Amino acid sequence: MPDNTTDSFFRYLNWLFNPFHGLKTTEVYDLIGTSSLTENALYLNLGYWRDADTIDDASEALALLVAKRGGMGAGDTVLDCGYGFGDQDILWARNLKPEKIIGLNITSSQVERARMRVANAGLGKSIDLREGSATAMPIANESIDLVVSVESAFHYRTREDFFREAFRVLRPGGRLVTADILPTENSGNPFGRIEQWLSWSLVAGKFNIPQENYYLIPSYKKKLSTAGFVHSDIRSIRDDVYEPLHEYLSKNRTFVGKLHPLARILAQLTLNRSAESVYAGLDYILSYAEKPQGNGREGRGTGDERRGKNPIPISTTMRGRSQQTQKPKGTLMTHYTTTPNRCLRLIL
Repeated sequence: MPDNTTDSFFRYLNWLFNPFHGLKTTEVYDLIGTSSLTENALYLNLGYWRDADTIDDASEALALLVAKRGGMGAGDTVLDCGYGFGDQDILWARNLKPEKIIGLNITSSQVERARMRVANAGLGKSIDLREGSATAMPIANESIDLVVSVESAFHYRTREDFFREAFRVLRPGGRLVTADILPTENSGNPFGRIEQWLSWSLVAGKFNIPQENYYLIPSYKKKLSTAGFVHSDIRSIRDDVYEPLHEYLSKNRTFVGKLHPLARILAQLTLNRSAESVYAGLDYILSYAEKPQGNGREGRGTGDERRGKNPIPISTTMRGRSQQTQKPKGTLMTHYTTTPNRCLRLIL
């Protein structure tokens, strides 16, 4: 094998199969490169599948769901944290026409590619993609109307630092919307808890989710409040994400051919399992919060209320427990932060 092919092979081997070796977030995405699930774009999100039939449609639907949840529209200055290859920003600029979209991303290879794609789309004046961190934003105080993060906040070290920075850069009445991945609430079945732990541990370990970000919806809401946000609304949409995605990929495996050979093996093994097992430990949320208005008043209500829209339809009868409550000590959250052997003892 050529040197670069050999190096890539062993980097993938080490990443996928070495439980004691992790990669930095930038290294993960450099390794993945442009191996997107989508067929006609470079979206890196899992998609919102309520009314979608293809991965491209679902990925676009998720980007629009996040934008519309925040009431994105004309006159808004938007900050997109973790913009990938820029697909969502191009979509928003063309369809929702905010005044300005500023992007922050720490993966240099993605920044370079995304800037080229924005320039080729003729949107350089309205989209400004920068290299920078969501936890130390090179953005002026109170200069942003809407902060969004699509499947990126779980990487941040820490998510709480991101919340504080988002609060700082938002104007009074500004909005924060995230599509984010959390652990699921603890199963009542010991074998279910093992499955949850394995599911979460694989994703958290391979995609560099810091332990500080391992918590459930009630804690997410509390951390938003601690950062200063009001009118927070957090809903699980996991049943419109994981199961339909798994079903689609199981039937249409063309994306597998774009993967590295080692990743291809793992993908085939994963798709031969049930979605319930593969995603047992993963919740998926859509979160909305506001920065209070000045002079002691709270925010202006949700983005939908502010713009006179009906609430975005989100399933309220989730098989994945949309109404979650904080669990006492000794739940799965304790298990996540311990060693594998001790984890199994605690579960059983």
